[in-house]
Amino acid sequence: MLKEDMRRAAEEEEPLVHKHYEGEVLCIDSPLKIELDHVVFKKCRFEACDLSGSMFYHVTFLNCDFSNCRFQSCYFKDTEISGCKGDGGDFSQSTFRKTLVEEGCFHYANYEGTLWDNCRLKGCDFSEAFFAEVKFKKMQFEKVNLSKADLFKTKLEGMDLSDCNIEGIMISDTFRELRGLKISPWQAMDLVRFLGVELINE
Repeated sequence: MLKEDMRRAAEEEEPLVHKHYEGEVLCIDSPLKIELDHVVFKKCRFEACDLSGSMFYHVTFLNCDFSNCRFQSCYFKDTEISGCKGDGGDFSQSTFRKTLVEEGCFHYANYEGTLWDNCRLKGCDFSEAFFAEVKFKKMQFEKVNLSKADLFKTKLEGMDLSDCNIEGIMISDTFRELRGLKISPWQAMDLVRFLGVELINE
């Protein structure tokens, strides 16, 4: 039913509204650009899907898997992404507003050039993900794993990452991304590596 509903919405250029899907698999062989409003996906799996340019309003993803799918230039507003797996997903150039992302894994996911406005990231694993040239506004980070994430040219001023894992993050040679960033003392010990300083434990 999910596949048929999605294709029909795309072909008729009508939004998919007030739907609930559980345990379904979406596998499409061509890109789909659609608008979804008040739609719930629970334990659904998206296989090699390209939903670039789609819009998601009041959409909930619960324990879904959309690894390696394409969500380029999408728009997410009042959306919840909880307990999901999006390893290798491409979300580049997308916009996220008033969105909650929690308890999910997004290894190697691409968020380059995205805008995050008034969003909350909680308990997520973004290790080795790409956050280059991202714009963050009024963000909340809670126990987020950003280890080895690429934050090149992403301003972190005013962000509180004090309870997050930022070990091995990648930034520019000027370290300008770190200006105004709020961190803990133990995180500062890790960041001194950018200065070429070696810490010795006695």
